Amino acid sequence: MGNPWFETVAEAQRRAKRRLPRSVYKALIAGSERGLSLADNLRAFGELGFAPHVAGGSAKREQGVRVMGQDISMPVLISPTGVQAVHPDGEIAVARAASARGIAMGLSSFASQPVEAVTATGVPTFFQVYWSGSREVLIGRLERAKAAGAQGIILTLDWSFSHQRDWGSPSIPESIDFKTALKFAPEVALRPQWLLAFAKTGKLPDLGVPNVRPLSEKPPGFFEAYGEWMMTPPPSWEDVAWLRSQWDGPFMLKGICRVDDARRAVDAGVSAISVSNHGGNNLDGTPAAIRALPTVAQAVGGQIEVVLDGGIRRGSDVVKALALGARAVMIGRAYLWGLAANGQAGVENVLDLLRMGIDSTMLATGKADVSEFSQSDLVIAPGFARALGID
Repeated sequence: MGNPWFETVAEAQRRAKRRLPRSVYKALIAGSERGLSLADNLRAFGELGFAPHVAGGSAKREQGVRVMGQDISMPVLISPTGVQAVHPDGEIAVARAASARGIAMGLSSFASQPVEAVTATGVPTFFQVYWSGSREVLIGRLERAKAAGAQGIILTLDWSFSHQRDWGSPSIPESIDFKTALKFAPEVALRPQWLLAFAKTGKLPDLGVPNVRPLSEKPPGFFEAYGEWMMTPPPSWEDVAWLRSQWDGPFMLKGICRVDDARRAVDAGVSAISVSNHGGNNLDGTPAAIRALPTVAQAVGGQIEVVLDGGIRRGSDVVKALALGARAVMIGRAYLWGLAANGQAGVENVLDLLRMGIDSTMLATGKADVSEFSQSDLVIAPGFARALGID
């Protein structure tokens, strides 16, 4: 198999593509409609350069930050992602990797592993919820997360109905039964390593989502939970403030791209916001998250923590986000590709690459601490930023 270590996230993606069945890989790519936002999340980082120093840098470089009440070893968080059928260990492997590297993890309410199993690894966990179901149901999810030891909540609102992808939507079954197994057998047969990994566990991929119901109930399937979300009227800002009041710890609102929404989030009492377009899976044509970051951070960064989620592929991307006002970044596809390529070790590999890239950029720019970055360290292309929702 050669060297299991990979030197870039791009290589992790190539290995994931070779290892995963076509439908599973397409689910990771996702995106919506024409893929404009998906592409811009990556392209935008190429419009940001650096203005490096050649002398006077620090021999010691500190990456640690405090986010959502947690001291983490570098300004990177695991973003919550849904059912992780890319590897038998799923979110447990991700949690162990995050814990080993000293960072915190966002756990999706649509995860394939229960919150209790994830928090048992010792990783600081932020439990993610969608506005789905009744208020009573939502309170039940928060209570379960609290009982499991979750340290924070992430309310994700940057999600919409993503249909009609130009390259075809992934084929995701309701569950894995004999009939479904036969349907997907041809593409699975072409990926024996993925199949063997699950065969060793004696189980097929579980498409249930155990975190949206009480622990005592049978987990629903992904599409049953998705249907509940589709049938739930979207929340008002009063609803956001109400849900925030039900949690007595750190609370992040994920999906901000407008300044006026950021200010309303502050008014609702949240601890942090994530500037995000849901990885390009939301309304297509939404600018890259990092284009919206500077104006949002300038407007509310002194009042709450601002995190960037979208398009991070290397340590220098992390630094660019910090220089534009983010406290930290969240990663999604990057660690999933690492998970697919080499399990827990692959996730650790991705995190190590980001850490090394941050350190290298700090050395080149003469920084002793990641808090020292500012826009003066960047060369910003004309017309880069998108000021959305300015009065």
